[in-house]
Amino acid sequence: MRSKRLFTAGAVIASLSVMATACAAPSADEGEGNSDQPTSLNLGWNQPFYSYNEDTSNGNATANSNIKYLMNDQFWYVDAEGEIQQNTSYGTYEKTSEDPLTVKYTVADDTTWSDGTPVDAADVLLAWAAGSGNLNTIDADKVKTDDATGLPQNTKGKVYFDTSSQGLPYVTETPEISDDGKTLTLVYDKPFADWQYDISMSIPAHVTAAKALGIDDPQEAKDALIKAVQDKDEAALAKISSFWNTGYDYTKMPDDKDLALSSGAYVMKEFKENQYMTLEKNPKYKGDHAASIDQLTIRWNEDPLAQVQALENGEIDMFSPQVTTDVAQAAEKVDGVEIETGVEGTYEHIDLVLNNKGPFDPASYGGDEAKALKVRQAFLSAVPRQEIVDKLIKPINADAEVRNSFTRTEGTPGYDEIVAQNGSSEYSEVDPARSKKLLQEAGVNGDVDVRVMYAADNVRRANEFQLLKPALAEAGFNLIDAKSAKWGEKLGDGTYDAVVFGWQSETPAVTESGPTFVTGGINNLIGYSNETVDSEFDTLNTETDEAKQIEILANVEKELYKDAIGLTLYQFPSANISNGSRVTGLDPAILAPTMFYGFWDWKAGS
Repeated sequence: MRSKRLFTAGAVIASLSVMATACAAPSADEGEGNSDQPTSLNLGWNQPFYSYNEDTSNGNATANSNIKYLMNDQFWYVDAEGEIQQNTSYGTYEKTSEDPLTVKYTVADDTTWSDGTPVDAADVLLAWAAGSGNLNTIDADKVKTDDATGLPQNTKGKVYFDTSSQGLPYVTETPEISDDGKTLTLVYDKPFADWQYDISMSIPAHVTAAKALGIDDPQEAKDALIKAVQDKDEAALAKISSFWNTGYDYTKMPDDKDLALSSGAYVMKEFKENQYMTLEKNPKYKGDHAASIDQLTIRWNEDPLAQVQALENGEIDMFSPQVTTDVAQAAEKVDGVEIETGVEGTYEHIDLVLNNKGPFDPASYGGDEAKALKVRQAFLSAVPRQEIVDKLIKPINADAEVRNSFTRTEGTPGYDEIVAQNGSSEYSEVDPARSKKLLQEAGVNGDVDVRVMYAADNVRRANEFQLLKPALAEAGFNLIDAKSAKWGEKLGDGTYDAVVFGWQSETPAVTESGPTFVTGGINNLIGYSNETVDSEFDTLNTETDEAKQIEILANVEKELYKDAIGLTLYQFPSANISNGSRVTGLDPAILAPTMFYGFWDWKAGS
């Protein structure tokens, strides 16, 4: 086995966790480029794609962002070691002034969407309009969501982009577009520590405006979007934001191919619900990260042992599971297997829901915040974190430890300093006696029912639940198994009281964890609100001194532990498992998109 070192910091994107007949395997000659026959690879992943717009609160998931990574190019990318790199073949961006902070984005002349429409400043403007929230006419905390879907419900006729950004809200003036329509200039009201990561290009402006406003011509649609933004036309922007929020959600190949455009190496060709998606090389792509393999098919199965069997049968060529001892041992028996192990930029955690009238919500106790806090503290005091690590993670990574920080990864700058003062030591030992005492002080009698959601068919999470249930029962809690195959879509819908899942990093940005904990943040799925936390993250956004950044994060974490909103568990062990005779040139990344990183260097074998 090969190993890769850990680099990561922070976490943001939710890591969400079947199989069809395999495509015909290409020959060895095809992999070397000595044949005109197309090359192909089959990749295994654990959760199906369900939204083309990974920037919405609904679509913000690894299941979607990994696919979009193959389909969309960007101004920047993060390499295998977690360092940001400019992608000048797509376009350029540069800081042209420190005071005020001014950043200029210019799209390259030959960068286009797969329908031939040029990517230009209109697309960058849409990214600003959505991410900044400065055009919204209804505040995020006033938006009601549908209980079944979690989608915005009371925004009709209002401008509301269902996303958030740490830095773009500081760009309050509408950005200027150059005369040639290729450059957009952002002027910030105040400095922002992670300005390099602010613009993420994922949604075509011409399609969004066309569908929202009923305009067929791509240029006319872009012109209409630009005018709506510049004029702050509430009627037009309400339609644009509404379509942006939900118009790109689908679980099978859309009839309207405009909803699956690409600006990157691959184009969506076929999408069978809950089975597989096939991507083909984008003939209009002229960037540096061109597809080295003609066709990729991603096949979904949440059972990693089934994926091992699929690898052995030749149905898939590579996969990266939530690895367990059984999976690693089974994979090692497959002829020709290559396994690269390491640690991912993803951490497991358990969250308690504060706004669903459940056992951790003050509303269940007549608004008594102190009583609800004691119940949460009682629950967390009985979570067997060390047992989970010892039994499920150490057999794969002998050096694994309990993670004790919400914002920093063990081994990265500031971790030890934060842990020493954040209050995590209060939960270092399982203490059912303390739990019972806290419940007694809260005046809660009898076992407390707690619905625990996790990914159905996820073996490691099922094992975690089996360790949690008896430990919490001893403390006075009755855990109800609320596993769900659609748990990612259900996040934030109020149908569960506690949830176990992972946050995955896309970048090493220091402000990345903000949306998870600030009031109304896109990743704040539990209804948490703390004025001190909000204020500290506001300060962090503009702080460039690393020592002060760590001090701010320590202050944040003190509040998180004091409020007992949940617990961190462990850093994910990683295993990229492949058939070495079928695919080479792999360089899986520590941060997202992990397995899919460096696809432009892959080579298909026999």
